[in-house]
Amino acid sequence: CIRDRVGQEPPRSRKRKLLLLTSLVVNLGLLGVFKYFNFFVASAAGFLSALGFEPHMTTLRIVLPVGISFYTFQTLSYTIDLYRGKIPTERNLLTFALYVGFFPQLVAGPIERAKHLLPQLSKVRIVTWSDFGSGMYLVFGGLFKKVVIADNVANFANNMFAGTPESGLYALLGIYAFAIQIYCDFSGYSDIARGTARCLGFDLMLNFNLPYFATNPSDFWRRWHISLSSWLRDYLYISLGGNRVGPGRNYYNLMMTMILGGLWHGAHYRFVLWGLGHGLLLVAYRVGRPLGRWLDWLPGRRVVGTVFFFSLVTALWVPFRAATTQATFTLWRKMFVSWETGFDPVDLSNVNMPLVLALIAAVLVVHIGAAVARQRFSQLGQLLPVRAVRLGAMVAAVLQLSHDGQVPFVYFQF
Repeated sequence: CIRDRVGQEPPRSRKRKLLLLTSLVVNLGLLGVFKYFNFFVASAAGFLSALGFEPHMTTLRIVLPVGISFYTFQTLSYTIDLYRGKIPTERNLLTFALYVGFFPQLVAGPIERAKHLLPQLSKVRIVTWSDFGSGMYLVFGGLFKKVVIADNVANFANNMFAGTPESGLYALLGIYAFAIQIYCDFSGYSDIARGTARCLGFDLMLNFNLPYFATNPSDFWRRWHISLSSWLRDYLYISLGGNRVGPGRNYYNLMMTMILGGLWHGAHYRFVLWGLGHGLLLVAYRVGRPLGRWLDWLPGRRVVGTVFFFSLVTALWVPFRAATTQATFTLWRKMFVSWETGFDPVDLSNVNMPLVLALIAAVLVVHIGAAVARQRFSQLGQLLPVRAVRLGAMVAAVLQLSHDGQVPFVYFQF
């Protein structure tokens, strides 16, 4: 910041800070009122009740605007980048409004940066047959993930989370089913959004990159919901000091970033617990990283690390999906303590178990195959005949194996 001789900032600099602060207050204020007001009121009422008071507090009965979490972060990224001098001012209101409300990714992301999307909105776009073809390929790939895999697996996961399973095995299978569901559901939506945008001449960022192949928490967050994790890194973690501070403060920055990232997903202590769990994993990884380097010589270390970390991520999906915090701890106890082998006497009439198990196996096989193909056969997968066969198989699966009934996208609630 440039200062004059008496040590005061020029008026323009103070004005920029004031405008930035106004934008932060307005955007976060709207998000706080619509999404978190009732949560904080209920938390305050519970705290006062614990102290012996009898609070009478008023909550709001308002509808949460569609996609508010996503376009709020997208708008904030524009303001902060503008303040930091990373992008020029967008003086066309219509272009800026289109950036904020771009329909393919408005409801569930990916969260686009102004530096990437605004220039595309300002220029003349020419959609080629190649763009349209690759866009439709992404759309049908996303539909396959959503209606064939996620929706069919969702029945089994929903039945398990709807009650209190007596069997640890049943709980474990249901939780792994949800891990598959949320990945295929959310990455499927991202693929559909990217494909739709590409058919219109736009390029949206990649939001998932084989996240269940991660071997550690840092690697996972470079692969899962990339647009959100990179946003939290650039605008929250680095602003708190990042890793430019001492170890203790760095661990604090990691924890606060993940806790607030969890709270971003929903106004409930379950999401705080989910963020806290991932924050602890990141801190533990930072602390134990020197020891991990001594284990690089072990054969099969990557495979074991991938399976182990996938299991940790799956266990942390419990607070993300469970109805209450109490249900979260109950399911964790069932997973790690109660290992009766019998299934619960619940209604599974609407669950095609052979199909569910086949789809879970298919996801794992395709996941592994995609990773191997990217490393060894990346050019082969781009050949037109190969892509045509894959597209035909996905279209046939969508038509024949789609789940009967409507299952909303998981991230529509955020």
